[in-house]
Amino acid sequence: MDIQRIVLFAGLAIVSYLMVLAWNEDYNQPQQQQQVVEQTSSTGSDTDLRIPEETATGNGSREEFTTPEDDSQALGDTNTTEVSDQLITVRTDVLELKIDRVGGNLVESSLLDYDKSLDSRASLKILTNSDNRTYVLESGLIGRDGIDSSNRNQPPVYDSATSSYELSEDANELTVDLTYTTESGVEITKQYQFARDSYEIGMRYLINNQSDKDWKANLTGKIVRDQAPDPTAQNSLGIKAFLGMVVSTPEDPYEKYDFSDLSETPINQSVTNGWLAFLQHYFLTAWVPERDQPAQFQTTRRGPLYVMGFVYPATTVAPGETAEIGARAYVGPKIIDRLEAVAPNMDRTVDFGFLFFIALPLFIILEWFYGLVGNWGVAIILLTVLVKAVFFHLSATSYRSMARMRAVAPQLTRLKELYGDDRQRMSQEMMALYKREKINPLGGCLPILVQMPVFISLYWVLFESVQLRHAPFMLWINDLSVMDPYFILPILMGASMFLQMSLNPTPPDPMQAKIMKMMPLIFTVFFLWFPAGLVLYWLVNNILSIAQQWYITRKIEAEVAGRKH
Repeated sequence: MDIQRIVLFAGLAIVSYLMVLAWNEDYNQPQQQQQVVEQTSSTGSDTDLRIPEETATGNGSREEFTTPEDDSQALGDTNTTEVSDQLITVRTDVLELKIDRVGGNLVESSLLDYDKSLDSRASLKILTNSDNRTYVLESGLIGRDGIDSSNRNQPPVYDSATSSYELSEDANELTVDLTYTTESGVEITKQYQFARDSYEIGMRYLINNQSDKDWKANLTGKIVRDQAPDPTAQNSLGIKAFLGMVVSTPEDPYEKYDFSDLSETPINQSVTNGWLAFLQHYFLTAWVPERDQPAQFQTTRRGPLYVMGFVYPATTVAPGETAEIGARAYVGPKIIDRLEAVAPNMDRTVDFGFLFFIALPLFIILEWFYGLVGNWGVAIILLTVLVKAVFFHLSATSYRSMARMRAVAPQLTRLKELYGDDRQRMSQEMMALYKREKINPLGGCLPILVQMPVFISLYWVLFESVQLRHAPFMLWINDLSVMDPYFILPILMGASMFLQMSLNPTPPDPMQAKIMKMMPLIFTVFFLWFPAGLVLYWLVNNILSIAQQWYITRKIEAEVAGRKH
């Protein structure tokens, strides 16, 4: 190849690389960067928090949950009135929330340990109510005497000792009491309970009936969301995380419902010891009714909003008596250890795909390595070395077979010269040669085939683990869960694959030989948009394979040369 041709190929390669970079810049930006910045008021106050107008107007056509005592009658509630500016701020070490004194609902939550995006140091908001997304967590008392029932024209406006609560350094728990007294004298305290290093939120109603009549109402908890896109979504090779509701019951531990399902078939079922949640990529919100407490799980529509929640059977409190009813909520990341502690089967919201039985052990080992070295990229390298060690003997067998095939290449050439026109004889002589030299012609494919389940499992681990969201490696790799922005790792991977292919024997079939030469290029293009962590795994695996294969090939060639002499 003359120098002019080399320069021409190099120029074409550089132009192709720049074109891919430009295409990626224009058409393949992460979804969160396409999100419209959530609108905030010019004054920076909380007055931008509001329910969409259609919901806020309360035109009387809304449908809400039914109570177990009277499932033929839909009881509306007043939780959907406009979110006020009477907000209470609660801050713990991991959460910052806003509670609306009108109705006492959670209308905003920020996860203090998670950034909104790589380019923004602002905390990620899960619950919010803006022009771009409505996502709130409601709770209330409906039914005959419920203060959030449609029997009332206005929702309750709770009193609070202060408008701001913060978990102090020397405390492990924080309680926020919202109080309200009905006209008949029933004292109601809506209590939120928070704990250090926890995304669980306890919600309880303390009822003190100081009236002269029985008080009766049903507790309800709701997740209210519109169809706004997932703000933490990542589109990796067309694969998107599930966005929708999950219901867990003792009979069916994990049932998914997307928006289409919720529109077509509203849910209304009695559940004891279950939970319901709304999932997005990496994060979720959930309501968990109390243990052994029957609840009616329901879904409905409120204008453009989807309402998912539960209703308890009615609680009756006699005059002069007190009672407590409550449930737990979760607003936070999908971390297996935390979710296992919240409720049975909630850890299944971390979806590792159909190869979960391989992916979960991989994640546990990966997390253990991270605990040792403190860098997810280095942990991936250590995991690759471990996987390579596990498959060492299988790979060695394959590489020995290929080395022997490479060593007998001159004999294959001679057979082709002798029997090239007789394909049957040629095939017989080749098989005899392979058998005599203990060669498996398909041995070269085994290392790749064996590692494919590991590769697919690791892909899901990188895609689904919130621990790797925004996890840096070194230099330009600042997020291992997304693709290399400059495609350097895929190019290095392709180069390593080309080098590894050069150690293999040339297939006797010309067409097969051309295909094998094209494999590094095809894989490079294929890996361009893979998560950087996955490409790093494959690159390190290639490097280790090259070292192992080079050593075995040199050893086999030396043995063959020794026999000749």
